[in-house]
Amino acid sequence: MNTLLNVLWFLLGGFVLFFGYLLGALVLCITIIGIPFGVACFRLAGLAAAPFGREIREKPPPGGAVAVIMNIIWIILPGLELAIFHLIMAGIFAITIIGLPFAAQHLKMTRLALLPFGFEARQKP
Repeated sequence: MNTLLNVLWFLLGGFVLFFGYLLGALVLCITIIGIPFGVACFRLAGLAAAPFGREIREKPPPGGAVAVIMNIIWIILPGLELAIFHLIMAGIFAITIIGLPFAAQHLKMTRLALLPFGFEARQKP
């Protein structure tokens, strides 16, 4: 079932998110300072490609103060806008019953788009 939902997700707009996050990651990885942010965008691109069957979890070794500082910088630069975008998309998809699973995935992506450091998307057990 997750495979079917992931294919529908990708065909109905997930590819735009995937390529957007992928392009952002490549641009950020050009500079040395932007590499950690580019890696976070690569994680978001992976989640945007196939969000069904995944969950957001805290990484086993907590990131500590570095993760907090990186999250603050992320929120100031692209994070807040990305989270608002995912919230708006979740609201649009939640209008119909058929769109509810897609709205749930956008809400899941909101969490990682707002605070990507110290968290990751893993396959559900």
